[in-house]
Amino acid sequence: MRMIKMVKDEMVEKETVKDKVWTEEELVAVNDELESKSPQEVIRWVIENFEREEFALACSFKELVLLDMLLKEKPDARIFYIDTGFHFKETLDLKKKIEETYKITVERYEPEVTLDYMEKVCGPKLWETDPDKCCTIRKVEPLRKVLSTLKLWMTGIRRDQGQTRANIPIIGWDRKFALVKISPLATWSKKQVWDYIMTHDLPYNELLDNGYPSIGCEPCTHPVVDGDDDRAGRWTGHKKTECGLH
Repeated sequence: MRMIKMVKDEMVEKETVKDKVWTEEELVAVNDELESKSPQEVIRWVIENFEREEFALACSFKELVLLDMLLKEKPDARIFYIDTGFHFKETLDLKKKIEETYKITVERYEPEVTLDYMEKVCGPKLWETDPDKCCTIRKVEPLRKVLSTLKLWMTGIRRDQGQTRANIPIIGWDRKFALVKISPLATWSKKQVWDYIMTHDLPYNELLDNGYPSIGCEPCTHPVVDGDDDRAGRWTGHKKTECGLH
């Protein structure tokens, strides 16, 4: 009887952890604990504290380090992307390769507004005349719809990617989308990322070899010269440095 009670108590404890609603204060404490942990340990924390349907990785199809780490820890983890209608061919080719290599289906979400309708209402080349509005329509709103069904989203952003990301926490409360946000690679350097890619022979976006350290929509992404900020090639000619997702 005592053994049965212990098993039941353990089950209740697991259910309690999984059902927990994290406060911003608690996440600050968790962030302090995770600061010195490896990305794999951070991922395990997510798996231990959230059900499969409650979290997902947002994938940009640049490099697959975080995706590879996540699927090694949880092969049935959810992976999704926002199909803006403007992805590079190389980006979509990598998506196809990912699905073939890992035997998974990457969840696809798209804007409610078609490209034709956006042009009709907002005028041609909105990404040039009002890039913030274009990103809101084609990225932010579709993402908001996806995240409204989750308790946590996982991203591959890092502190060394630019000034706007220099102080990102590993985990915290995302006030914009009202859920937990975690970035297991936050403390990693570009060298660590490439070391992992080479060690594990991972495929990556071919644009990375052609001067595109940051890859977004084709009309708004340009190659950069050595020494420039990784995100210098995004929205050239505008003060904009982020699409509004982070």
